[in-house]
Amino acid sequence: MEKNNKIALTGGQAMTYALKQINPDVMPIYPITPQTPIIETFAKFQAEHAVDTEIITVESEHSAISAAVGASAAGARTVTATSSQGLALMNEILYIASGMRLPILMAVSARALSAPLNIHNDHSDVMGARDTGWIQLFSENVQEAYDNTLIGLKLAEVSGIPAMAIIDGFITSHSIENLKTLPDKAVKKFVGEYQPEKFLLDTDNPVTFGTMALPPHYFDFKLDQDRAMRKAAKDYEKITQEFFDLSGRPYGLYEAYQVENAENVIILAGSAAGTAKDVVDKMRKEGKKFGLLKIKLFRPFPSPEIAAALKAAKNIAVLDKAMSFGTYPPIYQEIVSALHQEPDLAKKDNETYLIKKAKPKVQSYVYGLGGRDIFVKDIEKVFEDLIRGNISSEIKYVGIKNS
Repeated sequence: MEKNNKIALTGGQAMTYALKQINPDVMPIYPITPQTPIIETFAKFQAEHAVDTEIITVESEHSAISAAVGASAAGARTVTATSSQGLALMNEILYIASGMRLPILMAVSARALSAPLNIHNDHSDVMGARDTGWIQLFSENVQEAYDNTLIGLKLAEVSGIPAMAIIDGFITSHSIENLKTLPDKAVKKFVGEYQPEKFLLDTDNPVTFGTMALPPHYFDFKLDQDRAMRKAAKDYEKITQEFFDLSGRPYGLYEAYQVENAENVIILAGSAAGTAKDVVDKMRKEGKKFGLLKIKLFRPFPSPEIAAALKAAKNIAVLDKAMSFGTYPPIYQEIVSALHQEPDLAKKDNETYLIKKAKPKVQSYVYGLGGRDIFVKDIEKVFEDLIRGNISSEIKYVGIKNS
């Protein structure tokens, strides 16, 4: 295990520090709140000759991701960053980047989408991009912001799939916390030298990017892309084991906090996990079997593993920081699907047979839209609902009266 260096940074600065240690070849940028400190700090590193990165300043986020596609296709280690409407403006090109299997890393400081205009945090932007074919890693705090930047880059390059390292805007991006960074040499060893298998500037082995695929072939391309995305979960496990050996910090497909024998479990992603852990600790001291399952890897979604982790749960509350208008919110849909996609099987006398097992009851909650705070009392109220069996098919809203 390498020695970790202690330092105090904001979440945005932590991501930038990791990017400095990576020293990417190209970084196309366009500022947007609350992502701007990431590219401002990186530009400062470049001005001080701490990195050799070619920074490309462009006229919009659409141009930033387009330039990233061009740079990555040319064989450059490429990163960028964005938030909110910027990510939405990139949407057209996100599909192109993933369809071409370009391992771009994007730092995302998640923020609400207009209208009405709001610059504060929720997960509307990244959830809107969840099916664009990008890996998505959620961070709870500043330490994870730093770690996921390193893990995300390597995962993208190993899997050949672009990746988003996601932090909560303002809550994590602008809050100063203590973290442990790895030495520069250790980071260089971890990420390695970038050696793309195929790239446009390899004139000895010419290739085509962005070719047309008509009906006889397009479907097959998409199936190959999906297989690669599903395999990325295995790549993630190998990479995070390597990262653990290097740093001593474990990164599973999810974080199960006091879940093993928990009858009542909350599931969520991002910074609110810290508040939920405090509540779980308090309830455990009172002898109540409560737990938290924190989403880390959202795309690809580790359905079988999460379903197995929830085997003891009787009641589950899924807290989403985004809405899917006219239907249930994103994480809730994933959890319900995971719990019901496979039959319960048992073995006896070398024969496999179906058993009847009651599925846990699952309640959907939406919280924190547009940066609305969630407090300890709110998490306690959710657990109280689970204990009382106050569970229904209706979506509940945290922090809204009479909901």
